[in-house]
Amino acid sequence: MSSDIITHVVVPGTFDPVTLGHIDVIRRTRRLFPRVTVAVAASVNKHGRGTAFTLEERVEMIREAIVLEGLPDDIEVMPFTGLLVEFCAELGAGGVVKGLRAMTDFEYELQQADLNSHLSPDLESVFVMSSPEYGYVSSSIVREIASMGSDVSILVPPNVDRRLREHYAAM
Repeated sequence: MSSDIITHVVVPGTFDPVTLGHIDVIRRTRRLFPRVTVAVAASVNKHGRGTAFTLEERVEMIREAIVLEGLPDDIEVMPFTGLLVEFCAELGAGGVVKGLRAMTDFEYELQQADLNSHLSPDLESVFVMSSPEYGYVSSSIVREIASMGSDVSILVPPNVDRRLREHYAAM
């Protein structure tokens, strides 16, 4: 096990779409680590279906949201496919940061962290608890509400709200 101080972490996710809960985790992660890369997973088969937005659209929405929400402009946003541990190794990142909302998140993320540890023993997993105001927010809930034409502006950054309205109006 390495005793090096971790200076670069990856915040991975599908971000379909990015929510204010995601932005909160990214902001808080940047307070803890000097270098943060948001890794947007292709995840074409997440839960047996495709994503609402393309990989390129999701990367673009996060980049815009980082600016709109006043996050430090040194946060990098990159798409990735394949194994997260390989992506982290390519970047030289020493840790993965995941947000947790509930026990069900913990159980799933613990399994992922254990697998990542097996595949890459020096890659640390760090969990950031959700802020109480975002504990109920998920991308799937946002998509469901938006698909019914309801207002999601209190759940997502303004650029994402606009993109969701455009997306579901076209359907």
